[in-house]
Amino acid sequence: MNRTWKVLCGLSVLALCVAAYAAQTPDADAGKAKAKAKAKAPNPALAQIEDVPGLPRVLLIGDSISMGYTPAVRELLKGKANVCHPPENCSSTIVGLKRLDAWLGEKKWDVIHFNFGLHDLKYVDEKTTMVAVEKGKQWVPPEEYEKNLRQIVERLKKTGARLIWCSTTPVPEGTPGRAPGDEVKYNQVAAKVMTECGVEIDDLYAFAAPKVKDIQLPKNVHFSGEGSKQLAEVVAAKVEKALAK
Repeated sequence: MNRTWKVLCGLSVLALCVAAYAAQTPDADAGKAKAKAKAKAPNPALAQIEDVPGLPRVLLIGDSISMGYTPAVRELLKGKANVCHPPENCSSTIVGLKRLDAWLGEKKWDVIHFNFGLHDLKYVDEKTTMVAVEKGKQWVPPEEYEKNLRQIVERLKKTGARLIWCSTTPVPEGTPGRAPGDEVKYNQVAAKVMTECGVEIDDLYAFAAPKVKDIQLPKNVHFSGEGSKQLAEVVAAKVEKALAK
């Protein structure tokens, strides 16, 4: 009996060793490496492009909505402009004021298309982590939002670029951490600032609002792939018109 038990234990140990060895085979390693690389794959919108000499330079500043339409804008303006996006989600006006100089860099910009809003109006806790509306407060209240926008516009004007403000897209019912309708209030604040500062407005809200059920994800501020492409067409047309001027 003891001998049989020892044999069974030995076979079990051997099986474990074989399994461990198999897990370390080249195929397994390759699979793990591939999965890891996929998990860390950068968003194509954030890829820093190499300028094509002779073409005007366009900077798209914005949050994940802009990250969704940037690749398609690049494609639509291929051969017409070098289209760049900062290498990060530009988030709120608070982040914008801190990071704007880094995003602008040292090179000249011909057109800057920019937006802040969805992160400003979201509800957060004391660590600025998004929470349910009833459990937090807005990260950047409207009065502070206006003040921040004025400072951002002042800085952007110093670049000499043609500026285009992009209105904040809709907040659907059921969206976590945001209250539907707040984007309308924040867009009114932004429109006031841009009108007073002489900045052109690309009204993506007006474009998207009538068709949110077709192009936006349910209970989510983000857009479908097709939705991002449609936004890109509007942005590209606005930028191309600005370049012509």
